[in-house]
Amino acid sequence: MVVGKLSFTKLEREKLAEVLWLLNWISVLTGAILFGLGLFLKVEIQKWQDFMSEGILHVPHMLITTGLAACCINFLGGKICLDCTDTNKFLRWKLVMMPYIVCTFFFTSCILWGALTCYSVGSQLEESLSGGLRNAMRYYKDTDTPGRCYLKKTLDLLQIQFQCCGISGYRDWFHVQWISNRYLDMTSNSVVDRLRSNVEGKYLMDGVPFSCCSTLSPRPCIQHQVSDRSMHFNYDQRSQQLNLWRRGCRQALLDHYTGLMQSIGLTVLLIWLFELLVLTGVRYLQTTMENVLHLGDPDSEADGWILEKSLAETARSNFNIIKNIGKCYQVDNDPNINVPTATAEQEVLSHRAGTPVIG
Repeated sequence: MVVGKLSFTKLEREKLAEVLWLLNWISVLTGAILFGLGLFLKVEIQKWQDFMSEGILHVPHMLITTGLAACCINFLGGKICLDCTDTNKFLRWKLVMMPYIVCTFFFTSCILWGALTCYSVGSQLEESLSGGLRNAMRYYKDTDTPGRCYLKKTLDLLQIQFQCCGISGYRDWFHVQWISNRYLDMTSNSVVDRLRSNVEGKYLMDGVPFSCCSTLSPRPCIQHQVSDRSMHFNYDQRSQQLNLWRRGCRQALLDHYTGLMQSIGLTVLLIWLFELLVLTGVRYLQTTMENVLHLGDPDSEADGWILEKSLAETARSNFNIIKNIGKCYQVDNDPNINVPTATAEQEVLSHRAGTPVIG
């Protein structure tokens, strides 16, 4: 059973080819858009990549590669469709059309995969941000250590720009030593007692870096002894809530990248639908032009279709082709190979005796 069968006159075939030529050039522009979206997403990820334990750069790299492929494939498609307005010119592309359609099909599948990846990367991103932010907070104090000296500045910029504090909240800073021992007065009994009171010898306190301070607070920021309201004058519940940023940086970055991914994913999905429309049109053009050649009359009406057989029959025939190709590489396992036949044995014996073989 033919799938999507349509009939095309000569004028309709020419109009179809012209429309597809235009659509292919528009697809070149959509490929450039994919390339630009990939570059934009790569730059945005690299801005805060220090806070990701696992990179997700495979998403922008896929968009960049797909965008470049779209420009090349659709440029070639525009040339093919333009020549398909003439039967004689179509003969030059007849053998190229089917491989071109197969490559375009896999290319459009990659676009769909890219769109779905933009929507499904959320859980991986959340785990990556949790591990990356945890490491950044642990090394916040190491301003004199090569390879880590920039983390304090970067983390402060993150908390100021995204108005966040810690991983899931400002209390995360209570569990890490974020002040270097170089800036601790080891002659002070309170400092020494605090270090000794911790099993790991860390200087922990209920304080946060200055970048956690909220600009919405009506009073000067309270960074130290945050949880003890009795240590600060007129430090009521409302002042405490306005004093520091309440949102964690993991959620802030997750919301930022999720919004970007969803917007890019929607754009890529629309591009996929457009490319699928172009691919369908090219398939109709290929089949109707081949039927014109079979009829031998370039002015006659000819049928075009998406699949010559049903989807199940097409899948079955392709599976059989692949299976037969696999059998071609298994001939060495045939038990009859290298076994001489009766005629072959007679030829060998007659050759030794010097007598001709009578068939």
